Amino acid sequence: MQKITKDILKKVYYTRKPESHKYDYGLLLVVGGGNFYTGSPALSAMAAFRAGVDMTHILAPRRAADIIAGFSPNLAAYPFKGDWFDNEDLPTILSFTESAKEVAGGRTAVVLGGGMGRSEETKEAILSYLGQTYIRAVIDADGIHAVAKNLAVVKDRHFVFTPHAYEFFVLTGRDIREAGFEEKIRVVQEEAARLGCVIVLKGNRDIISDGQEAAIDEGGSPFMTVGGTGDTLAGIAGSLLAQGIEPFLAAQAASYINGKAGEAAAKKYGPGMTAVDLIEEIANVIK
Repeated sequence: MQKITKDILKKVYYTRKPESHKYDYGLLLVVGGGNFYTGSPALSAMAAFRAGVDMTHILAPRRAADIIAGFSPNLAAYPFKGDWFDNEDLPTILSFTESAKEVAGGRTAVVLGGGMGRSEETKEAILSYLGQTYIRAVIDADGIHAVAKNLAVVKDRHFVFTPHAYEFFVLTGRDIREAGFEEKIRVVQEEAARLGCVIVLKGNRDIISDGQEAAIDEGGSPFMTVGGTGDTLAGIAGSLLAQGIEPFLAAQAASYINGKAGEAAAKKYGPGMTAVDLIEEIANVIK
């Protein structure tokens, strides 16, 4: 087991070449949102930009997409046909995925799940999408509830899952909410090995494992219980995946950046901090 320090940043950020071009540092798809949780994919995309990705494309139900498009001129949002993601939208998301691969090559990834809802139609569509394409992925929130229905779709795909303790139970069937910290480490490592993925168990100390190794991030603040800080973590991890960083390293660095940005925002705003405040600290953490 290793503790994550600021040295992790030297492993994921390098001096950029003067002749760099757009998409050399990634194109991230963010799929999420619904009629109620409209901000989730926006927070992920905004955090991804601050973490260095060149471009994000947001795919969301129409109401969410229309709202997100007005948040910032940096955000490009495309609407699905209905009020939630279902199989009718598969041609759209598959087309965007293939287009991303064409323009950015291997520098592509997707963040999937935030605010999507847990209808059976949405769960089936998420599974269908993951089963029909190959792309690096961060799966969070409602995406975890979807893949828990059929883990064979994601097994050995080296996806990054970002569950809190209850979502970990949904994903694995193992309830560690009352477990000691050392036991949590052991179980997370066992489940990451079983699923062939990277797991970031969110908590006051994040536990990150690829099934072979485990790392601990002790950063963060109690004020990060505010809604949206899980979305920012997913966005940072997706940004690093899209930039070509391998999943276990990307997950560790994302946990570190998110925690330290949260600490900085908490010092400024205390219980009044928001996820947007955290996003504004990401660049300072990386510097």
